[in-house]
Amino acid sequence: MSEPQIPDRRAIIDRKALASRIEALAGEQGAKARPQVVAALKEALEAGRTEMERRLEARPSAGHAIAGGYSFLVDQLVRIIHEYVTHYVYPAANRSSGERLAVMAVGGYGRAEMAPHSDVDIAFLVGERRNAWCEQVVEAMLYLLWDLGLKVGHSTRTLDEAIRLAKDDLTIRTALLEGRYVWGDRDLYSEGERRFTLEVVKGNERAFLTQKLQERNARHKRMGDSRYVVEPNVKDGKGGLRDLQTLYWIGKFIHRVRSASELVDSGLLTRNEYRTFRRAERFLLAVRCHMHAITGRAEDRLTFDLQRQVSERMNFADRPGKSAVERFMQFYFLQVKHVGSLTGVFLAHIEDDLATRAARSGFFATFRQKPRELKGYRVFGGRIAAPSDDYFRKDPVRLIEVFQLAEAEELEIHPETMRQAARDAKLIDHGVREDKRANALFLDLLSGRNDPETVLRWMNEAGVFGRFVPDFGKVNAQMQFDMYHHYTVDEHTIRAIGLLSQIEKGELKADHPRATRLIHKVASRRVAYVAALLHDIAKGRGGDHSVLGADVARELCPRFGLSESETELVAWLVLHHLLMSHTAQKRDLTDPKTIEDYVGQVQSIERLRHLAILTAVDIRAVGPGTWNSWKGQLLGELYDAASERLRLGHMRHGRKEKVAAKKAQVAEMLGEKDHLVAELGDTFDDSYWIAEPLDIVALNLVHYAAARDLDHALSVHCEFYEARGATLVTVIAADHPGLFYRIAGGIHLAGGNIIDARIHTTRTGWALDNFLVQDPHGAPFHEEGQLERLKTSIADALANRVDLAPKLAQRPLPHSRSKAFDVSPRVLFDNKASNRFTVIEVNARDRPALLNRLARVLFESRLVVHSAHITHYGERAVDTFYVTDLTGGKLVEGERQNTIEARLVEAAGDAMQARLEDA
Repeated sequence: MSEPQIPDRRAIIDRKALASRIEALAGEQGAKARPQVVAALKEALEAGRTEMERRLEARPSAGHAIAGGYSFLVDQLVRIIHEYVTHYVYPAANRSSGERLAVMAVGGYGRAEMAPHSDVDIAFLVGERRNAWCEQVVEAMLYLLWDLGLKVGHSTRTLDEAIRLAKDDLTIRTALLEGRYVWGDRDLYSEGERRFTLEVVKGNERAFLTQKLQERNARHKRMGDSRYVVEPNVKDGKGGLRDLQTLYWIGKFIHRVRSASELVDSGLLTRNEYRTFRRAERFLLAVRCHMHAITGRAEDRLTFDLQRQVSERMNFADRPGKSAVERFMQFYFLQVKHVGSLTGVFLAHIEDDLATRAARSGFFATFRQKPRELKGYRVFGGRIAAPSDDYFRKDPVRLIEVFQLAEAEELEIHPETMRQAARDAKLIDHGVREDKRANALFLDLLSGRNDPETVLRWMNEAGVFGRFVPDFGKVNAQMQFDMYHHYTVDEHTIRAIGLLSQIEKGELKADHPRATRLIHKVASRRVAYVAALLHDIAKGRGGDHSVLGADVARELCPRFGLSESETELVAWLVLHHLLMSHTAQKRDLTDPKTIEDYVGQVQSIERLRHLAILTAVDIRAVGPGTWNSWKGQLLGELYDAASERLRLGHMRHGRKEKVAAKKAQVAEMLGEKDHLVAELGDTFDDSYWIAEPLDIVALNLVHYAAARDLDHALSVHCEFYEARGATLVTVIAADHPGLFYRIAGGIHLAGGNIIDARIHTTRTGWALDNFLVQDPHGAPFHEEGQLERLKTSIADALANRVDLAPKLAQRPLPHSRSKAFDVSPRVLFDNKASNRFTVIEVNARDRPALLNRLARVLFESRLVVHSAHITHYGERAVDTFYVTDLTGGKLVEGERQNTIEARLVEAAGDAMQARLEDA
């Protein structure tokens, strides 16, 4: 865009010296000199690249200088190649007027923004018509560039063709817009530039703007439609380099600017905004250059493993509570946030500008719609605007008010007012933060009835949000370096508030029927919104963010105007915001002790309601696909059991009554087969009847009766279980030690992930095990072929027809990126979580067949597994086992527990995986 400052250019490539060398070779040997010419060019290219790599290492943030340096290197090579071809390969002493050729750089090369492995995009412009000489020269130049190993994108067009195609094709129009003269016939290039402005640009400004914005929106959708995705695309992602380029293209097309700095002269950017533009561009270019250098290819996706390496190369260091990679990514997201803010203001400004031009020249040129007044602001065309440049300076509380009014009245904020808000955000000081009116306005916005999510995002982009709530400012662009969270903390929080608003309006009833009911039953809806705002407010500080966040809540809530009881409730919710999801996903909900312990912490229906709502929005705001019917079912079961216990002061029925009631309900469900309950009811002990849902019991009884009638030694039944968003796999076999880990291995070999397992033994010595299984993407198996593969794989594993360990080790983990993370295995033993069982929780890196490996250790340690609960948090898996020893007792503390812990840690560790893969 702007001419980059490239110091000591001759150290990159000395064109005169290289040209003299090639001239000498060609003069002596003529056409035979080609191999030596290629060798000389290659040598210069490699020397130039080596110099640029040295400069990138020495100045790791100098994006413009490095990208410009690579472009300069290619420029000089193209010029030398052109001279060599036109003088020594296809010399033309008396060229006709048609034998004219100009070489243009287009694309990233045209902008002088080249990373080490960027394509070299060249447009060859020829005179009035195509001719043999031009085609020969172009072909010879291209072959030489290819011989150097460069990836060349090229086109050859006459001037008339180029203009005609530019009118019809947006890509060609954009390429010519940023075309840069490199070498050849300068008059021809200048004529092309003149005709492009007159014939393509003039009168088509609005069409170009519309098409460019459509193109940008489609690209954003493809890339995740948020600038805060945790593995962003530096080039094409939201807030990336392409967005900055779009601003420049639009500015150049509409205002004929030649460099980014001229956007200031045309009034599209302020001097300060231009500095922000250049700073963001410099950083993003530098990051892209490092990515290319590390991977040795044109890589634009900033993956987790690259984030670590780039942060090291750019000299980011660890700080208390924040690793180097998290600090690097926070800085990255701050830059793309600035790009977002610039884009919004810039585009709205352009639209205003075009509208003004149209009004001046149109039929209604003399007609002006009168703006209406709203509390001192001007409202016009669906936008709210500050009436004067010093409006916020006179009363900084208005910086909160303008956003609150925008939400309440469903208005957009005028770009000039957004610009003023961003400029004046620094006026928000302690006095404004403590101002009662300001806090009341903020609370009204936060819990707004229309679209608080969008307006809070605007407020965040203007820098007002972080100034008014400094604790939120600290998590601005704060990345969570894991594969579970898709967004930065601020984006996750704003999305959670938006989801809460949608739930309250009934827009997510299908996915969240319980939360949709509960939000209208809570005593204070403000509590729900403030809790959503503060639940992750203390991330990145070191220490437990829930504990630290509760302290922040106790400080902030009174300031926002919440009562003492509301403040206490918000603080409790922030402190325990993970309690419900952890209990539902990692504990056995049929164990009475689980419900007792959970209710003991929750203690009131109001807390339970709020926690259920917060848990739903928190999980869903993590990213696409993290909420599913299985999680909804688990959370619903926990809510219902806890609600009954809290309302009645006890569980409605004792164990005996529950079993009898369940048998009666199953008999009713079975209809004509209701006799199976009487015949088989006592075959299963009470724990089976309490643990399994009614519909599964009904399926199990039919299946078990058929297996016994046919005298099958092994019976495997698989079916799509819609209620849980999973596949139900039931295995009936003669009980023997090691059955569980072998079944788990068979399921893993068929490509299944076990999300829940219940293990039962009948009084007659048969095992009946129920597994809920999903594919690696969290979807159920339901095609006939998939179900058959599951059955066959389990049968093979139980019959020892496959050697499980090496076969499982060869299965790739669906998230091989998990190797970018340090996840040290951790094992916890808990004898208080259940009255009957020892609960063993294993936290480890997710890997192929982790459950099978852990279950094998438990089997070899002579422990009986009664149920298993499996939870995935991106790269991390948490497997929970309810176990007893062979006598049915709990596992007591001591040497045996220490030995089992050591073996589980080894089984879950990287060393074990490596050994198995080698085997």
